[in-house]
Amino acid sequence: MAEYTITMPDVGEGVAEAELVEWNVKPGDPVHEDMVLAAVMTDKATVEIPSPVAGIVTWLAVTVGNTVPVKAPLVRIETDVSAAAPEVDVPEAEAPADMTETPPPVETQPAARQPEPPPPPPPAEPHHKPLASPAVRQRADDLDIDLTKVKGTGPDGHITHADLDGFLTVRGRPERPEPAAAHDSAVEEVKVTGLRRKIAEKMVLSASRIPHITYVEEIDVTELEDLRATMNGNRRSGQPKLTILPFLMRALVKAVADHPGMNATFDDENGVVRHYEAVHIGIATQTPSGLTVPVVRHTETLGLWQCADEVARVAEAARNGTAHREELMGSTITISSLGALGGVVSTPIINHPEVAIIGVNKIMTRPVWDGTRFVPRKMMNLSSSFDHRVVDGWDAAVFIQAVKALLEKPALIFIDG
Repeated sequence: MAEYTITMPDVGEGVAEAELVEWNVKPGDPVHEDMVLAAVMTDKATVEIPSPVAGIVTWLAVTVGNTVPVKAPLVRIETDVSAAAPEVDVPEAEAPADMTETPPPVETQPAARQPEPPPPPPPAEPHHKPLASPAVRQRADDLDIDLTKVKGTGPDGHITHADLDGFLTVRGRPERPEPAAAHDSAVEEVKVTGLRRKIAEKMVLSASRIPHITYVEEIDVTELEDLRATMNGNRRSGQPKLTILPFLMRALVKAVADHPGMNATFDDENGVVRHYEAVHIGIATQTPSGLTVPVVRHTETLGLWQCADEVARVAEAARNGTAHREELMGSTITISSLGALGGVVSTPIINHPEVAIIGVNKIMTRPVWDGTRFVPRKMMNLSSSFDHRVVDGWDAAVFIQAVKALLEKPALIFIDG
C-alpha cells in the first residue's frame, strides 16, 4: 500500500489559487479513478477535481471556504501499488512525510539516544514579510489591512481569504459586553463562500476604489410601452416576449456613439481610460447562487429582437450555471434591473472596471401636468451611477438626457445614423 497526494491543479489564465467550494468525499471513503473528489472556484468558473487513482481517502487538506494555492496538497489517497496505473507515482516529497508521521518502534531507539524534540520556531518578527497569495495581498490592500497583524491558518502559515474575513470580524466588533440575555437568543452563522464571497469581494473593490456619482432621471415611457405591447402582440412564433431591456440596450448603443466616454473602462493602476467601439452590455442577473453579470457582446450589431434573444439566452445560462467564461466577462457598460421590484430610486454599484451602470426602476402610472391638466402617464426612473474620477456630473446628465430622448420617442431608436 502507498499514499498518493493529489495537488491543486493549474487551471490556467494566470490563476494562482482557487477557493474550495465542495468536498464529495471524506476520510475513509473509497474512490475510483476519475471520480470527482472536490470542486474549486476561480474568479469566473467552477472546476471539478477528479481522482487519477483508486483507493481510500486518508486525509483532506482544507475545509470548504478556504483558498488553495496551485500545486498545494488537496487530498491523500491510500492506494494498492500493484493495482495502480503504471504512470501514477507517489511524489518523492511524500516519503519523508510518511517517515516523520510513523516513527520506528521504540525498542529500536534506546531512550538515552533519542534526540530531544526540536524547539518550536520563534514567532515571526513584525518586519518579516507575511506569506500570502497576490490575490490576498490585493484584497488586504483594498481593505487597508496590515498583513503582519493577521494570523495565517493556511499551509506553512499562509494568510487566506478566510483569515482576512476573521480579522475584519474582530476589528469591527464593538468593545462592549454582550447583553445578559444574549446567550438565550439563537444565532446561526453562515460562512460566506463560493460565488457569494466573489460577489462580496467585487463589491468591496468597486465601492472602495470608485467614487460614485448617482444621477436619477424621470422617463415618460408611455409611447414605448404602447409600442412594446403592439410588437408583443404581433411577434412571430419562437420570438421572445419583449421587455423594456432590449429597447434600453438599443438606446444605449445610439447614445454611446455620441458619448464614447460612457462605454469605457478605467485602468486605475496605470491611469488609462479605454473607450470601446464595440458595445458589450452586462446584464446584472440574480441567480440561485447570487448576482452575476452575463454579457451580451457586440450589441451594436444586434436588432431589437436579437437583443431580446441574447438577454434571455445569457441570463438563463447564468442561472443554470452553464455560462461560458467569455459570457461572464468583458462588458463595457452594465444595466441593472430588478424588474417589477425595481423600486422608485436605487444607487447601483459600478461593475469595476467600467465607468457607468444604468439602473432601471419600476414603471408606474403617475399624474403628469401637460400644460393644461394632469393626465395619467407611464413613468420610470433611471438611477445611474458613474465613476466620478473620469466622468463629470454634467457629462453624466447629458448622457442620460440623450437616453431619455430615445426612450420617450422610441421611433428614434430605429433610425440609422
